[in-house]
Amino acid sequence: MKDKKNTTIAIVCGGPSPEARVSRLSAGRITPPLEKHYGNVVTLELDAALPANLLTHQVDVVFPVAHGPMGEDGCLQGMLEVMGIPYIGSGVLASACALDKVATKRILHHGGVPLAKDCLVSSAEPIKTSVEKCLDTLGERVVIKPFAQGSGIGVQFAEGKKELIERLTEGFEKDHLLLIEEFIQGREVTAGILDLERTHVLPVIEIITPNNAWYDYTHRYTPGLSEHIIPAGISDQQKQRVQEIALQAHQLIRCRDISRSDFIVPENGEPIFSEINNLPGMTPTSLFPDGAKHAGIEFEKLICGLVDQALERGKNSFSGDNYWPIPELNLSAHLDS
Repeated sequence: MKDKKNTTIAIVCGGPSPEARVSRLSAGRITPPLEKHYGNVVTLELDAALPANLLTHQVDVVFPVAHGPMGEDGCLQGMLEVMGIPYIGSGVLASACALDKVATKRILHHGGVPLAKDCLVSSAEPIKTSVEKCLDTLGERVVIKPFAQGSGIGVQFAEGKKELIERLTEGFEKDHLLLIEEFIQGREVTAGILDLERTHVLPVIEIITPNNAWYDYTHRYTPGLSEHIIPAGISDQQKQRVQEIALQAHQLIRCRDISRSDFIVPENGEPIFSEINNLPGMTPTSLFPDGAKHAGIEFEKLICGLVDQALERGKNSFSGDNYWPIPELNLSAHLDS
């Protein structure tokens, strides 16, 4: 491996996603431990100038913290694959599937993962048709979600026909397709998976908000507006099941390095999988670093371990020269004809 003092790490953040500002908080938090151990750390924006900037800085490895579309959905990852630059986190396919809530649910459904019932609705259909379909399938209380956003962005709740019409009308102003799920009453918990030397299934964390408020964007990133309870206040059997499903989701989606799965856990019964985050945040209020810390993995070890692992992985990147031998073709005959 290249000497750490001669290694250049690019932290990639920002971009067109609504989570751009939060991603810059993650970038600020991981910068100090990286600067402590590596020779050169640069922070780059996810924009049209990124490829040129990566080449200018002769970047050895990328630590992506650009959440949401473009940064977390396989676009950034595909660009880095083409450029031959190793990076932390899931590859192209896993990233694309993980950010798409519908793709995630369809994959996990075939794996037997417990999921909320859902309907897909389109702005191309009459709203009345969508509303009737949802009420018939899911009942009066529902959750409305954009297909491909994180951090609770765009999530709405509705009860009854009137509210559902209002929420869908509002939702279709931003997205043409929406995922509607049955509302499940229960505790909000999460569990992370960390592939570092071996696969760690991190402790289950319960998320508590003042007055049982929805754990929305504001509560996620405002210090003091949420509390992380470890261990979660659910039964040992439920905790074990959450960890089993989190690992199963990580493997079925084919995530790499890190992921975090969210659940709703009813008072009695099986935890219900909600969504998977294939590039968990690293902000001061983020859940994944808390889970790692309670598993005995301090933040500095977490961040640097992921970088070293990606660097090592880069040494064994795909090369067509060492792949299956391809027979030589005589193309001259076709050219001559």
